[in-house]
Amino acid sequence: MGEGEDVMHYLNEGNILLFLIQLFIILSLSKYFGILLKKIKQPTVTSDILIGVFLGPTILGRLFPAFQLKLFPTDAIQQNMIETIGWLGLFLLLMTTGLEINFSSVWKQKKDALKISLFDIVIPILVSILPIFFLPDKYLINPESRITFSFFVATIMTISAMPVAIRGLHDLNILKSDTGFLIVSALTINDVIGWIIFTIILSVFTQESLQIGKIIYLIIYTLLFVYLALFHVKKILNTFLFKISNQRIETTAEALSVVILLGIAFGIITMKIGIHSLFGFFIAGILAGESKYFSEKSRTSIEQIVYAVFAPIFFVNIGLKIDFFENFNIFLAVIITVIGIFGRFLGAWVGSAFSNKSRNDRLIISIAHVPGGEMHIVVSLLALEYGLISKEIFIAIVFGAIFSSIIMGPWLAFLIKRFKDVSLKEFFSKKLIIQDLDAVTPSEAIEKISSVISSSRGIDFEFLKTEVLSREIMGSTSIEEGIAIPHARLEKLDNPVIAFGFSKNGIDWNSPDGKKSRFIFLILTPKDDNIIQLKIIRELITLIKNREVQNSISAQKTSDSIYKILFKNS
Repeated sequence: MGEGEDVMHYLNEGNILLFLIQLFIILSLSKYFGILLKKIKQPTVTSDILIGVFLGPTILGRLFPAFQLKLFPTDAIQQNMIETIGWLGLFLLLMTTGLEINFSSVWKQKKDALKISLFDIVIPILVSILPIFFLPDKYLINPESRITFSFFVATIMTISAMPVAIRGLHDLNILKSDTGFLIVSALTINDVIGWIIFTIILSVFTQESLQIGKIIYLIIYTLLFVYLALFHVKKILNTFLFKISNQRIETTAEALSVVILLGIAFGIITMKIGIHSLFGFFIAGILAGESKYFSEKSRTSIEQIVYAVFAPIFFVNIGLKIDFFENFNIFLAVIITVIGIFGRFLGAWVGSAFSNKSRNDRLIISIAHVPGGEMHIVVSLLALEYGLISKEIFIAIVFGAIFSSIIMGPWLAFLIKRFKDVSLKEFFSKKLIIQDLDAVTPSEAIEKISSVISSSRGIDFEFLKTEVLSREIMGSTSIEEGIAIPHARLEKLDNPVIAFGFSKNGIDWNSPDGKKSRFIFLILTPKDDNIIQLKIIRELITLIKNREVQNSISAQKTSDSIYKILFKNS
């Protein structure tokens, strides 16, 4: 080979065989331990990180170094194969995070959500920055950049894990309550603002020299990109998705293709601006999540693919590259974990206090803001790869992210169990049951159930219908397994009211699993009592998710018999 000629690298059968073996081991272990963690209501990212720790230099490399190197060699080609799949998973993970966001809905209660979010950004920074600033020099890559390093790590502490919070609220059957909606709205604003700040800071700190002109350029172009995407490209995307949704064939694959292509395009644009391409995928996800033509079924499909295949490879790969034992520092882990949890909890508590929420509401909102989860791991990994933080700091952040995610579910469950139980039967009546709900659309179903309540309880029909539909417009109240729980909180309502309608054919309610809603509960509660609504929704979902109860209701012919099924143990 002549001097100066490029060396070509080719994949051979050995590379492909080993790659398939690696994928089989990673995905098999991820699936198995993921199922175990789901049973105890824990985020699967915990098992993925631990699998990487076990398969990497931390455990397997210590016990059987030769075998570990044979299974996961340091050969560049072999490492790049896993690395590439991992990065693809990371791009899609950020897109999936964006899909959880619905700005149109959030904007309708912007006042309270914005207060909570802003306090949950400012206070964690204030809580974190001084302890980080006074860390010994040995933990810093460049002690001369102590101020920028402190602000950078403090910014990481502000980002809460919205996917972890959503799964936790869902597992406790309170996601669709007004409190759950407020939490998701506040976390939405937190995510967007946090990612904009983090992206700009990351870009600024990776420049060879801090130039004011360059900083202003990054800020202006980043904000301009966000504005054009959210207010102009959104319309173009809606046009494409509308045309796809009008086809008479299964359109999920086509819709996903359009959204992923948009993510790639946005990734290219953001890189050209000088900010990380992950931000482009995040914004693309937001645009898709905003579109009424991107169904819950499409959203669920991409989430399942990401969390079943791509995300596990990314998080396992972290453990394959880093020796966690060698770089674990208990002092750093405790400091990062404590200031992160305390800062995010305090920020949400103060924000919800300024929104005049009750003590119980403040506790629920604050606990839901505690987890760092996947996003802490992602942003700290970027910082590590850019040489902005050390491995010791990175592992401390990972430890804090996992620990805060683990405790959120049990902590929230413990709090809710302390609430006084409600008697559903007390707010129900046989007169408020429609045994055969003849409705095609959610609005038609809400209208017919509202009419029954109006006649029975003397509540103005137009007022009642408008209030329930207004809440429905903010976000679908349908959940999986054919259940929908439209609800509203009303002024001058002394006691809750629950009505039920059974639809034999089902209603397309844009549910997460794509199933038509057959079991529809309409719930009315007093305006100033969020907690009673939350408890009713939680207990109703727990009751109606029982397959035996669903089958029994489906077989009944009268309202009286349905009432007996619902309250046979009361």
